[in-house]
Formats: sequence, structure tokens, C-alpha cells
Amino acid sequence: MNRPPPVPLAPAAPARAHLRNRLQRNRSVIPGFGLTMGLTLAWLSLIVLIPLSTVFIRSAGMGWSEFLAAGFSPRAVAAYRVSFGTAFAAAFVNGVFGLLTAWVLVRYEFPGKRIVNGLVDLPFALPTAVAGIALAAIYAGNGWVGQWFEPLGIQLAYTPIGITLALIFIGLPFIVRSVEPVLEDMSAEVEEAALSLGARPWQVFTRVILPAIMPSLLTGFALAFARGVGEYGSVIFIAGNMPFKSEIAPLLIVTQLEQYDYAGATAIATVMLVASFAVLLLINLIQAWSRGRMQA
Repeated sequence: MNRPPPVPLAPAAPARAHLRNRLQRNRSVIPGFGLTMGLTLAWLSLIVLIPLSTVFIRSAGMGWSEFLAAGFSPRAVAAYRVSFGTAFAAAFVNGVFGLLTAWVLVRYEFPGKRIVNGLVDLPFALPTAVAGIALAAIYAGNGWVGQWFEPLGIQLAYTPIGITLALIFIGLPFIVRSVEPVLEDMSAEVEEAALSLGARPWQVFTRVILPAIMPSLLTGFALAFARGVGEYGSVIFIAGNMPFKSEIAPLLIVTQLEQYDYAGATAIATVMLVASFAVLLLINLIQAWSRGRMQA
């Protein structure tokens, strides 16, 4: 009488766990966590942490009264107001029109769509100085656009309005490219279902579309705002650079360096760093809250 072949026994739990971990390690194309994490921290330290830490170390060598006098002088406070105010205004405008641009590029087909899509990325490729010169020529009092506003008493170039226009130009791609992938993943059937249930178009936008794209919209807003705060090349030609009126904080730092006032330049740079970190942290907290609310 033939006996059935013996059934092989399952490997023990430690052996299975070792085999599973080995298979997981073999699936990874990049080396292990320890090596990649070490290279990541070393690279970030060389590129980001060490340069930024030198600013704080240099500021720490100043006395508290000297730091306050240099970092919060009336001229510096006016420059902060111009830089942060125009950057926020430009990011807000880009949030509206960048969302509209991304919507058109995703939901509609029209002749020349690829050209329009390429023009969105033009501020990334165009040198900032070239953009500043072009904007100043267009929005100046005798420019193509500025000549129509000059008789009305509205001066676009060499004012905070001109700075805002320049920051809108360089910040638009951040909003469009942040929102566009989310809109592509959203199916139009969701909107049609909401409309079929009796929702009005504005309700579909505020209750269906906006909550889904809000995290990406806030990400684009933060990127556009951060770029606008530190922008120099495209702004310097159209700002006018008048203290207490149209002088930006990066220009004030350059001015202090040209006058060999390294302590004053470091103090202003430190204030801008702390303020930028605080604003970006606030935006990230709002973004995390929005994602948590959406998942709930």
C-alpha cells in the first residue's frame, strides 16, 4: 500500500520573519535606511542647516539692544511691511487666478492648450532680471499698460503695486502646478452627482471641490509666498527702491552689506528668517488641519 508523501512543515515564525525582512530589503533599489538617512542629513546640513545657522550665530554675537536697533529700525520695519505685504497680496491673487488657470487647463480642451500650458512655466525658466526689466517697461508711466493708468493718477511701476505685479508673475506657476494634479485626479462625475442631488454650482465648489483641493492650494500659496518674500531680481527694477515706500527687505540687506554694516544686515536677515518660518509653520498647521478634517 502506497503511503502519501509527507507534508512539509511550515517554517517557524522567526524564520518566516527573517525571510520576509530579507525579501523586503531585496525589493529596495536604494540602499538601506541608515545609509540614505545619513546622506540626507549630511546633504541638508551642508545646503540648508549650516548656512542658516551661521546667520543665527552671527546675530547671537550682537547685544540685544544692538540687535533690536538694527533689526527693528523704522526703515527695516517699513521694508518688512512692503516685503511681507506684497508677497501675501500676490500669493492671494495667484491663489484665485492660479486655481482658475489650473481648472481651465485640466477640464477643457482648446486650440493652443499646450502653448498656454508651457507659458505657465515661463517664470521658472526666465531670468528674474529679464522679467523685472520687462515688467518695468510695460507698467511704467510711458509703458504699454502704465500709460493708460497714469492719467487716472494711478502709478503702477516704482510703487508697492508694481512689486505685487512682479510677485504675481513669478508666483503663478507654484499655484497652478500644485493644484493641477489634484484636479486631474478628481472625476467630473462627482460634480455631476452633486448637481443631480440638487446642489447649486457654488455649493458644489465650496463643499465638494474646494475641500478636496484646499491642502494643495495652501501648499502652492506657501511656496508662492516664500518665493515672494525673498525675491530680488524681478522686483529691484520695478520697485523704485524708495525707503519707507517701496524698498524691500532683501534690497535693504544688500544696502547694509555695501555699507559694510554686516551686523545690521545679519539682524535684518535673522528677523526675516524667523518671520518666514513662523508664517510657513502657520500655513502648514492650517494645511494639516484641512487634511485631517477632509479625512474625517
